[in-house]
Amino acid sequence: MESAANVSPSRQSILSLRNYLRKMIIGQERLLDRLLIALLADGHMLVEGAPGLAKTKAIKDLANGLAAGFQRIQFTPDLLPADITGTEVYRPEDGSFRFQQGPIFQNLVLADEINRAPAKVQAALLEAMAERQVSVAGTTHKLPELFLVMATQNPIEQEGTYPLPEAQLDRFLMHVSIDYPSIKAEKAILRLARGDAMPRGDKEQQELPAMIPQETIFAARQEVLKLHMDSAVENYIVHLIDATRDPAKYQQNLGKLLEYGASPRGTIALDRCARAHAWLNGRDFVTPDDVQAIAHDVLRHRIIPSYEAEARGMNADRILAQLMQQVAVA
Repeated sequence: MESAANVSPSRQSILSLRNYLRKMIIGQERLLDRLLIALLADGHMLVEGAPGLAKTKAIKDLANGLAAGFQRIQFTPDLLPADITGTEVYRPEDGSFRFQQGPIFQNLVLADEINRAPAKVQAALLEAMAERQVSVAGTTHKLPELFLVMATQNPIEQEGTYPLPEAQLDRFLMHVSIDYPSIKAEKAILRLARGDAMPRGDKEQQELPAMIPQETIFAARQEVLKLHMDSAVENYIVHLIDATRDPAKYQQNLGKLLEYGASPRGTIALDRCARAHAWLNGRDFVTPDDVQAIAHDVLRHRIIPSYEAEARGMNADRILAQLMQQVAVA
């Protein structure tokens, strides 16, 4: 554990931002930490939760703390790929075409209710996420170096939706499932909302930390990558992934629960997220606890339960929990 005197400026900035976010959004600390982990691990996040759980507010407040642009895209069945990526616009004054950037050309993008848009629109977004560029009319346009997409899904309404296929889900660094806040947190939310509704002079202001420059984010990412990871922890990550592909090797009864396991992209994601988790918690080394803390969010969308598992009421989280009990730290 680093002493306060040895904490790097980039870590101090990120921790200050986390404290601010926790004051602005109550009862969703796990969501906030996952957002910061996605930012530090340079990946994208899919969030699933009922309406009204502060998914939109979380990424908006994150954008307020960064020297970065923010854009919300509401996905609807009539959305077109060009509505996201942008399009060539004809200029009658000189008879030329000029590319007009779409909302994807921002640093932080909220893709709200991504499963409400048809497959072509989803593919356009996910291609931009994977390649960090878009191609329009034969020309490639680079996206910003700092680029984070938080997509949301509503698990309640399924009629008229277009579920993301597994190959596209695998593009997300994490799939985070959030639930309702506790009674204590709900009471604090009530007071916070009441205060926000008061006239500006009557309400208590939360001090917004200084906007974090993008260079600080890039420096923090390098610190995360340089964290020490013992070979035993590396072996643990690799064996966890292997257990999703060949569960019978670790426990015979688990062999019939999975159709498909995690891809190598899952191995890389688990490494990056475990490092970011350790860094956020003030350590300069990664422990098996960091891997376990993040494993469900990294892997739940990368495994496919079998028909037998579904018949037994075993979802991805329950299967992962059983696999993690069987995989030992080397």
